[in-house]
Amino acid sequence: MPTTLEILTSPALKDVKHGFFTRKGGASSGIFSGLNCGHGSSDQTEAVALNRSRVATAMGVAPAALVGVNQIHSADVLVVHEVPAQILRADALVTKRPGLVLSVLTADCQPVLFADVAAGVVGAAHAGWRGSHDGVLEATLDAMEGLGAERARITAVIGPCISQRAYEVGHDFMENFLIDDPQAARFFAGGPAGKPMFDLPAYGLARLRAAGVGHAEWTRHCTYSDPARFYSFRRTTHAGEADYGRLISAIRL
Repeated sequence: MPTTLEILTSPALKDVKHGFFTRKGGASSGIFSGLNCGHGSSDQTEAVALNRSRVATAMGVAPAALVGVNQIHSADVLVVHEVPAQILRADALVTKRPGLVLSVLTADCQPVLFADVAAGVVGAAHAGWRGSHDGVLEATLDAMEGLGAERARITAVIGPCISQRAYEVGHDFMENFLIDDPQAARFFAGGPAGKPMFDLPAYGLARLRAAGVGHAEWTRHCTYSDPARFYSFRRTTHAGEADYGRLISAIRL
């Protein structure tokens, strides 16, 4: 198994160490083949630990400094001053502590990395449709401001996630969005089977820009459409597989 990792980066975050890691270069095998970093999967614990160790090395830290959360599709944000004694429940993290690597896991949801270089504050968020709808992106900006960041200086980059062409949803899903905000209709298109197709990254970008972030972009990688590089919960479901790997995205000062 090759150990060379593939790490996607954004020029917009060039002043901070960061990466959206693909599944390439990991120790996992079978349906998890590659860099599965999810302890919540049924993959071998030793393989996941080795994968996470490789990520930590790539980020220039010891494995213990790779900080994550037990993700629950919420708008909860954890402010990190040191390595937590236990894994806490939340869906975003922020810090101004150099040397701590903030990480989130995804397999179609949006991984979003944030930085205000001038203030020395970074953040990472796991933002699926529910978390995005409930305000996890705005809550991350608020928490960064609490550490001295200014949202007009914050850069936010959405990494690989499911794209509109692969994200069929039910009519009730769309109606719930439209009840809250009729303008949300622009994030839905008609699908080939007559059901709506939801544009998750466009929705995330719109929420970020409406919240006043200085710069927001998407890397334009679709997790569903590129099985050689990305894990995908929806693709696994369509294939009838028993489980799926988790991609990791990370950032540090």
